[in-house]
Amino acid sequence: MNNFVIAGNWKMNTNIETTISIIKNVAEQVDQLNEVKSTIVICPPFTNIYVAVQEAKKSKHNLHVGAQNCHFEESGAFTGEISLDMIKSLNCDYVIVGHSERRAYFNETNADINKKLKAVLKNNLKVILCIGETLEDRQSHKTFDVLETQLNGCLQDIVENDMKNIIIAYEPVWAIGTGVSAKTEEIEEAHNWLRNYCEKKYANAGKTVALLYGGSLNDKNAPEILNVSNVNGGLIGGASLVPEKFVSIIKTAESLSK
Repeated sequence: MNNFVIAGNWKMNTNIETTISIIKNVAEQVDQLNEVKSTIVICPPFTNIYVAVQEAKKSKHNLHVGAQNCHFEESGAFTGEISLDMIKSLNCDYVIVGHSERRAYFNETNADINKKLKAVLKNNLKVILCIGETLEDRQSHKTFDVLETQLNGCLQDIVENDMKNIIIAYEPVWAIGTGVSAKTEEIEEAHNWLRNYCEKKYANAGKTVALLYGGSLNDKNAPEILNVSNVNGGLIGGASLVPEKFVSIIKTAESLSK
């Protein structure tokens, strides 16, 4: 893959006013670039998606907006949940599923994530599927066993044709929000393993699926990380809330695009 996917996961941060401000600032800086090859995705909280989409439309480049989660049922008595129909009505393009915080704090299983992933695809939206091991897993040399279990469960019944709408984000849990990024050799080893897994399971589609790195990716380490073999972009947390840092990462991706 020559072009990158740069996605920002805002988590439970920002209100409507700050959402407008951040996206306006990002758009103004990105619009100064002559050409943008990277796919840019911003995932604000549900309450801010509408204004995010409206603000993103003002950019001359294509800024995509995504949701951070979804429910797999079409509708029903699920107080506090958000359906794909609701998300689609806001003109979202992407949905994050399987983030480690959803797994850890809300007890989501691979089976739950598989249901959500299928629901997203059914609604013709694109998936950013998150996987990653804990520090205990890594120290016990179980990293690839964990990743394989997560992928097998989350991608159950997913066929080759589906993969054109799926992005996989490798996020080692021990590096998320800690300020400690994985070493480049650890990232390369994981991403090469992921590419091999995808190619074995999905043939040609597996060669082109975007593999993102997430885990304290920022404007300082982006040049090194985005240059790693089989890293096709990033899922960015804290740095995506600061326009200058987020745009710096986008510029880095543009400079590395062939």
